[in-house]
Amino acid sequence: MALPIDTTSTESSFRVVARTIEQQILSGEINPGDILPAEARLAEQLGVNRSTIREAIRVLEQNGFVKREPGRRKLITSIPHSGEISQRLTATMVLNQVTFEELWEAMYALEPAAAAAAAVRGNDEDFAAIEVNLAATRQAVEDCASLVELDIEFHELVAKATRNRAIQMARAPLSTLFYPPFYTVMSQLNAGQRLLTAHEHIYQAIRDHDTVNARGWMEKHIQDFERGYELANLNMNSPVHMPER
Repeated sequence: MALPIDTTSTESSFRVVARTIEQQILSGEINPGDILPAEARLAEQLGVNRSTIREAIRVLEQNGFVKREPGRRKLITSIPHSGEISQRLTATMVLNQVTFEELWEAMYALEPAAAAAAAVRGNDEDFAAIEVNLAATRQAVEDCASLVELDIEFHELVAKATRNRAIQMARAPLSTLFYPPFYTVMSQLNAGQRLLTAHEHIYQAIRDHDTVNARGWMEKHIQDFERGYELANLNMNSPVHMPER
């Protein structure tokens, strides 16, 4: 396996090695599931010491590009799990002090698009799952904590119905930060029935394969999040926070 290393880079050697292997995986020159040479062999091939290889492998493992075979020392290339990537993006937004206003703008772009796509590709299995969610929402209309959880689930079910992995992966880290804080709004405002009404209209449009109304009702729903924040006297320009587990 040839792994050309950029010897002119100012990066740490282990990061150069890790980035080089990662690029080979992304380009298809190394396939997921391939077994990498042992650390000693890699060090010899790349002209670096074994400690550099160990650090590079550690970085690749953290990023989901390499895993160790259970009970053995073989290193196997892998595809990063979307959940792991989502967690890192979420943490990055928190550390960069992204504001709720910025998050809202992103969700306002994504969620209506997801609703429209779900109206095109949603199937009976999706409809059944959303109906279960709506039934639970009707029962919990006065329970703020349950409503927030059901709202998160509703939007995840809509995203699943898109059959679009790019939409699902793009919205996941945003959703983690966007929906949980709405508990503060729900606890101050009597908005449960309004939320349920929006969900019912969105679902009906999706089931009718009506992309225009699916998008339109989702836009209204996301606009309600902004209005709710304003009515609850919360600062849209404050940085988002990692939700409590």
